Amino acid sequence: MIDLKDLRENPEKYRRGAALKRMAVDVDTILALDAERRHFQMDYERRRTQQREGSQEMAGLSAAQKQEIAARFTVLKQGIKSAEERIRQIDSALEPLLLAVPQPPDDDVPAGADANDNIVIRTWGTPRQFDFAPKSHIELGVAHKLIDLEAAARISGSRFYVLKGMGAELHQAVLRYAFDFITQVKGFVPLIVPLLVREATMQGTGFFPTGRDQAYHVGADNLFLTGTAEVGLMAYHMDEVLNETQLPLLYAGLSTCFRREAGTYGRETAGLYRVHQFDKCEQVVLCRGDEAESRDWLQRILGYAEEFLQRLGLPYRIVQCCTGDLGIKNAAQFDVEAWMPSRCVAGDPATGYGETHSASRLYGYQTRRLRIRYKDKDGVMRFCHSLNCTVTASPRILIPILENYQNRDGSVTIPDVLRPYLRGLSQIG
Repeated sequence: MIDLKDLRENPEKYRRGAALKRMAVDVDTILALDAERRHFQMDYERRRTQQREGSQEMAGLSAAQKQEIAARFTVLKQGIKSAEERIRQIDSALEPLLLAVPQPPDDDVPAGADANDNIVIRTWGTPRQFDFAPKSHIELGVAHKLIDLEAAARISGSRFYVLKGMGAELHQAVLRYAFDFITQVKGFVPLIVPLLVREATMQGTGFFPTGRDQAYHVGADNLFLTGTAEVGLMAYHMDEVLNETQLPLLYAGLSTCFRREAGTYGRETAGLYRVHQFDKCEQVVLCRGDEAESRDWLQRILGYAEEFLQRLGLPYRIVQCCTGDLGIKNAAQFDVEAWMPSRCVAGDPATGYGETHSASRLYGYQTRRLRIRYKDKDGVMRFCHSLNCTVTASPRILIPILENYQNRDGSVTIPDVLRPYLRGLSQIG
């Protein structure tokens, strides 16, 4: 949630931010309701003060004088009740409007309408030049009995999968390696968090109300399946006041994730690329409410994602998301796209990149909603800043691994860093 005081003082910042994100926001109505609420809040407090003062006057007064004050009390109570009711009505109208206000993008985020306007800022590695016709991960998966999409369709429908044999083992190996890398090498605290959460938790982390159509609802218990461990990792400290000396807090979560993926089609839904259920290792940072510190941490966690791909030997590029592709929560976002031969269009290597990681800077957007605060060294209460970034998501990461490491005879070489997790095996097939 945005800072209402800041919106009050800088309304044009939020009008411009919403326009850049292609989102409709009624700033004028928010300001009008806010002004009305402050008016009734002042009226409420004034009447409450008069009520307290009248109570103190009662002592030592005659019966007639007490009766006069009691008559005034009746009017005051009616006014207090009326003010309280109006404040509740305004809050009810104001809250959904505030929840719909997007975080303004940072000034250095490129302007654009959608993902087509994102900017490639750097690349690592060179796409492989095959001396044979490379197979897709689907073809490799079927040939080596790693993937069974037909069985998954019978079990659950489209965009599900069955991983079996070495496919299941490779999936577990890459997740375990990611978890060990981020916790043992980078020092993040491992957490296993709930996958079913309350609506307030989804709203607090900024996934509701705008992303509600992407979530699976378990109606009998009124709980929601999370699409990322970020939800539980962020909500872990909801309603808490931390001490500045505790910050930064670095958490890593490994969880199964569920997304409806409404609105996706075409090559985005082929094979293992965009599915309804997957497993993800996620990193979350809570730091002091300082922009420079937030910017530094975003580069750090993005760097960890890059190092992970470099250790796997997978070519990738870093893309800065434009304003129209940021979503409601983010002030800035960088996507990491690994190179996947099967995604190349007309044999052009530049078209073969697919998103595998995403890193976001959110400032106080989530922590205001979740009420995660800290006391600074002067005892002043402040909101933390939050950041998040993927370490890996599988089975999507299996696409570049299988496709980049395939051999002419159809076998697949296992990346060196994964072999200790696969009994030392060096090859599939």
